[in-house]
Amino acid sequence: MSSNLLKLPDNIEPVTDADEEIFLVYTALNQKPLDPTGPDGFHGLGHVDSRQDTLSIRFELTAPPQPTSSGAAESKSASRSRKGKSARKTRGEETSHVIEIELAQDKTALRSRKGDTGSVLWQASIAFAQVILQQHRFPPSNPLVDKDLLRESHVLELGAGTGLLSIALSACAKSYTATDIAPLLPLIRKNIALNFAGWMQNTKPPEGSPGSNISVEELDWETLLSLPPTRRSLYYPKPPEPNAKWDLILIVDCIYHPSLLPALVETIETVSTAGKTWALVIVELRQEDVVREFLERWLNKETWRLFRMDGFLDLPYIVWACQKYA
Repeated sequence: MSSNLLKLPDNIEPVTDADEEIFLVYTALNQKPLDPTGPDGFHGLGHVDSRQDTLSIRFELTAPPQPTSSGAAESKSASRSRKGKSARKTRGEETSHVIEIELAQDKTALRSRKGDTGSVLWQASIAFAQVILQQHRFPPSNPLVDKDLLRESHVLELGAGTGLLSIALSACAKSYTATDIAPLLPLIRKNIALNFAGWMQNTKPPEGSPGSNISVEELDWETLLSLPPTRRSLYYPKPPEPNAKWDLILIVDCIYHPSLLPALVETIETVSTAGKTWALVIVELRQEDVVREFLERWLNKETWRLFRMDGFLDLPYIVWACQKYA
């Protein structure tokens, strides 16, 4: 089923050389003027606003304009203009949709817990969710993700941080499992509870209710790497459906510290199934050497096909769609 989950453009070429790929993406980045300063005064880091305890996130989804033809369409233009919005409502056409999410941050942990970057929200997650939600609500002719197949898919997110993506995207999937290190799990559960009635730290709403398909599980990449390969499958979470495998792995803005790269690559490799699992890797282009090392380590696995999805997100973000084949 999931072999066709992601729809790649025709004639897209796979990424086979890390140095060449880095040269291409950073050349494009350097040619584009960017505003490096965020609302909280950080330069080039990508926080939304780490000064706030709570953020209100709003996704505005809009139907693309409908094409019109000359002739008959023009002859009816006056009639349509008189009817205005009521005509659209009569035909049952949705033209816009808004999703609002309340999100708590742990700004103290960001400053006091060494290596903790997941306790605040990052721009990459918002940018990614906006496009996925837009394409899901108002499908274009060439969506990245097949809407119907996603509805039957089990999604695993690595490094979920505040849990924004689980809240925003869980309704699109059959199941959504958000994972991170143990200290961040209470924050993820808190945010899910803020947005879904019946969700508490250790209690889910009834099956079929909004948010009931979300699970929050510990998955520490370094712990997995430290285990013998034969024991790793006993550690990482599995889909809630018996004997199911992960269809889609989301890795959003997790590539920032070189010490974590071996564990991250090994985790992606371990939780995935050849011929089935897709991975979407969203990277904010910061340190060139770190992104290069990630690509080198992943390509050296020789078990994945990687494709850069140009145009899916604007720079400074890069999206790689990847499928495990061996």
